[in-house]
Amino acid sequence: MKLKKRGKFVNSLKFRLMIALSLVGIIPGFLLKSGIIDSYEDRAVQQRSIDVSNQCKILSNQICTYGYLVEPTSEMINAEIEQLAGMYDGRLMVIDNAFKIIKDTYVLEEGKTIVSEEVIKCFKGENTTSYIKKNNYIQLTVPIIDTITKDSVGVILVSISTDSIRDSISILYQKASLLQFGMGIVILTLAFYLARVLVKPFARVSNAIEALNEGYINEKISVADYTETELISEAFNKMMSRMKVLDDSRQEFVSNVSHELKTPLTSMKVLADSLIAQEDVQAELYKEFMIDITQEIDRENKIINDLLSLVKLDKTSADLNIASVNINELLELILKRLRPIAAKSNIELIFESFRPVTAEVDEVKITLAISNLVENAIKYNIENGWVHVSLNADHKYFYIKVADSGIGIPEESVEHIYERFYRVDKSHSREIGGTGLGLSITRNAILMHRGAIKVYSKEGEGTTFTVRVPLNYIS
Repeated sequence: MKLKKRGKFVNSLKFRLMIALSLVGIIPGFLLKSGIIDSYEDRAVQQRSIDVSNQCKILSNQICTYGYLVEPTSEMINAEIEQLAGMYDGRLMVIDNAFKIIKDTYVLEEGKTIVSEEVIKCFKGENTTSYIKKNNYIQLTVPIIDTITKDSVGVILVSISTDSIRDSISILYQKASLLQFGMGIVILTLAFYLARVLVKPFARVSNAIEALNEGYINEKISVADYTETELISEAFNKMMSRMKVLDDSRQEFVSNVSHELKTPLTSMKVLADSLIAQEDVQAELYKEFMIDITQEIDRENKIINDLLSLVKLDKTSADLNIASVNINELLELILKRLRPIAAKSNIELIFESFRPVTAEVDEVKITLAISNLVENAIKYNIENGWVHVSLNADHKYFYIKVADSGIGIPEESVEHIYERFYRVDKSHSREIGGTGLGLSITRNAILMHRGAIKVYSKEGEGTTFTVRVPLNYIS
């Protein structure tokens, strides 16, 4: 089924490419054929008109010379008129200055009067030529000029057939169509070949992408045949790298969760087995072991609660319960709850507010995020140290800064601190009961509010977290 889908994609691309190449080759051929035939027809009609007009000018001079308009009986002039009409398979009429037809090669209109726009224009000295394409003939007028007065004394009206031109165009059209048909076959063959060649790189990209369905591939793809395939390859490789990182992160997360949940259980089993193995256990020892088991249960419970918090935060922002919250009061409540923890290590907890701040937030999630930051600042601090929490705002955001005088974070660990179960100092973290999920929970909660979190730290000198959250929730 997968092979059929991949083949269908490649064949579809090949077919569309072949059609496009064929149209690019064939359509210009049609346009070129039409343009050449139209140009030939215009040129042939123009040339035929010029030839007939020149012959009529010669005839008009002879008509004046022999006084044919006065006495239309000259056999020589009549013969030339008939010859000219026969030569171009047309009809010729000679009209005097009274608009009377004194000669008609068809003998149909002789002696009659003709008054038409073309004849009138010709008497005024304007030659006329018109091509009646529908009826296949050219009509033109040539004035008969008196050699002495230079006035128009008559008109030669000629109608000539264009059947010979149409026959030539028909032959030309047939030959062009035959040539076009041959070119079409060549173009289709060439288009089919080019389509196969051009689609091959895309087929290789398609095969590589299809390999995802069968598992991750370790080797990168490189299809540099075209700029497009090269860009697709680069994007695919970046996506694969990202997916590999996500997969590694997922596997590591599962492994860490298993380890973290298993460790307290292992400790509890060891303690329980120790109690079972001993007879007549002293009350003091029994109580000590039970206290240790209780601590491990609390530790297990904290890990599970943190995991549940992460699961909730991984859901969509539709789960947020947005309300208008007084951030000043919220921070004071958080610090009030954490002061007993700070007092155990004689750590001074300071709160500084620059202005009253009210914002649209999910109070539970923001409380969880800020509590984690302040609690970490207390836990990873030094004896007799300090934690400084400040609140400020502008017209768009409110800012919370949590600074401490603690042990700091090594430079190489800063980029990993938001990873789940990541610990900078594993031994110290376990000693104080950390799960490695707090900062991940904090970051997710802030991002759900379309906010941002930054960290500035130097090992041995302390750490500062800066949180920025919009005053008005952006859905």
